[in-house]
Amino acid sequence: MTSNEAPEAFGAGLIALDLVLGMDPDAPVKSWTGGTCGNVLSILAFLGWKSFPIARMNGDAASKRVLADLAKWDVQLDFAQCEPTGHTPIIVQQIKSDPDGNPTHKFLWACPSCGKHLPRFKAITQAAVDVVAPHMENASVFFMDRLSRAMLTLAKQASDNGAVVIFEPSAKSDPKHFAEALKIAHILKYADERLADAGDVLNGDSSVLLEIQTLGQHGLRYRSKTDGTIQPWTPMSAFQSIRLEDTCGSGDWCTAGIIHKLAAGGFEGFSKLGPDGFSEALTFGQGLASWNTRFEGARGGMYSMTFSEFEEQVSDILSGGVQGIPEKPMSKDVQELVDCPACGSRAA
Repeated sequence: MTSNEAPEAFGAGLIALDLVLGMDPDAPVKSWTGGTCGNVLSILAFLGWKSFPIARMNGDAASKRVLADLAKWDVQLDFAQCEPTGHTPIIVQQIKSDPDGNPTHKFLWACPSCGKHLPRFKAITQAAVDVVAPHMENASVFFMDRLSRAMLTLAKQASDNGAVVIFEPSAKSDPKHFAEALKIAHILKYADERLADAGDVLNGDSSVLLEIQTLGQHGLRYRSKTDGTIQPWTPMSAFQSIRLEDTCGSGDWCTAGIIHKLAAGGFEGFSKLGPDGFSEALTFGQGLASWNTRFEGARGGMYSMTFSEFEEQVSDILSGGVQGIPEKPMSKDVQELVDCPACGSRAA
């Protein structure tokens, strides 16, 4: 990759259609690409990367909506419909107030109309490996948040090509796959509420050089392995949001910000960084996470302002400012719905 080219990120994992039911019951339901992998790759594209999601979208209504949304942000769709195709996952996010009046959210994997289960995640297969692997020569990053034999094969290939591999598990799944992932990944990031302890991942034959544990409103902590020496945990407090609308997706913004700062130069660049570089990248990621809490949905802010306005507001957060945000209507293209594949009614 030359310095004039946008860095490339490949990713496989949860790429879904989010249906967001906001606090206002009379407001239209919002729909956009979701899932950890879908959000991270969309945000990286927003930040100027070439993002390549690897998925099995089959042309159903949900996948058409997801593909249209990804295209809006110039995400590369070359590998979004790998064989064997299947239904695109649909996740309903409900935002409500807790007893103290603070916004909270929960996820539903069933149709609110009929109660039947909505499509769930299906991992890519060897067929995707055969198609994608020859095109990852210039990849700076490979991201995964779910595990399968095919994902691990692609992650290993990307690593061999000089990419930084980021693994963000939501839980410990297949023990063998999890152990293998730790032998491939260079950055491990997980939420303490989902995976309290990933184990002694910086020891033994693990390839992990940076371990990040997020702590919700309390920020995060991280530790690294530099020149074979394991550094102690370093805590980092979260930025305070001046207008809390929704915390959904903030972890994905944090991940994308970290990737953006640490991994644009692939493993060669990442391996040269030390504590100062890690701290700067994590601070930037936390700034993006704080900015995101000002909007409903995992990426609501992307539909509400220009990129220059986004940059100005994030800069203000990072400098400790408390600049207000003018209210802006979201673009209309996030209001489209899809039919529930179970009953044929609107999925929300």
